[in-house]
Amino acid sequence: MIRSLLCLVALTITGMLSAAEPVAAPAEPSSIKVLFNGKDLTGWDGDPRLWSVKDGVIHGETTEANPAKGNTFLICKDATTKNFDLRLSFRCNATNNSGIQYRSKHITEGVNNAWVVRGYQHELRNEIQFPNVSGFIYDEGGSRSRICLAGEKAVWEPAGKKVTGTLVTEEEFQKLFHLDGWNDVVIRGEGNHIQHYMNGRLILDFTDADPEKALLDGIFAVQLHGGKPMWAEFKNVRIGTLD
Repeated sequence: MIRSLLCLVALTITGMLSAAEPVAAPAEPSSIKVLFNGKDLTGWDGDPRLWSVKDGVIHGETTEANPAKGNTFLICKDATTKNFDLRLSFRCNATNNSGIQYRSKHITEGVNNAWVVRGYQHELRNEIQFPNVSGFIYDEGGSRSRICLAGEKAVWEPAGKKVTGTLVTEEEFQKLFHLDGWNDVVIRGEGNHIQHYMNGRLILDFTDADPEKALLDGIFAVQLHGGKPMWAEFKNVRIGTLD
């Protein structure tokens, strides 16, 4: 009897630690439109000292001689993120982190540069060790910090966060992510339900069920982080509506 109970506990724990069956990214919506022309930053607004187009991709870079004044963003002027499907490819170095802002707000008062954005952020990192990997939701400028980690299926209620499942394990993520290379991101938001896909696989499923904190619309931007010198690049940037 005791042996049977121990086996049952072991099986339960194993089931909790293993990921669900992989879920592939859906096809692009018919409403998809291109947001970056591959030539210049028409339709975007950011610090011209830090953002440029190089070899057909958006290139953001800070150096010791040319630092960012805190976190700064390249803001897309031609898209909002209410019910949306956002797709792009990115790569960055490992000295600092970057991010993709969505359902966010451009902040112009009480800040240290003209391109400060706050809201949901899809974290971007050139790392493969959980939890410091690309894909988690960070509350940029807010109070909730790491709202939902890569690999989690979770809901945030007024009482706090509850994790309900695992979508990808650390070992699976290490095989999925292209360290030092280009990675494809899909972010989808419908109402308070958000999903992040990395290289074609669902890695995060989040429902923001706190009506006081959930964000349902806003702007889209990409980040250069303050602090240590870094670079980040973006290409194939496009968005569709899910209304």
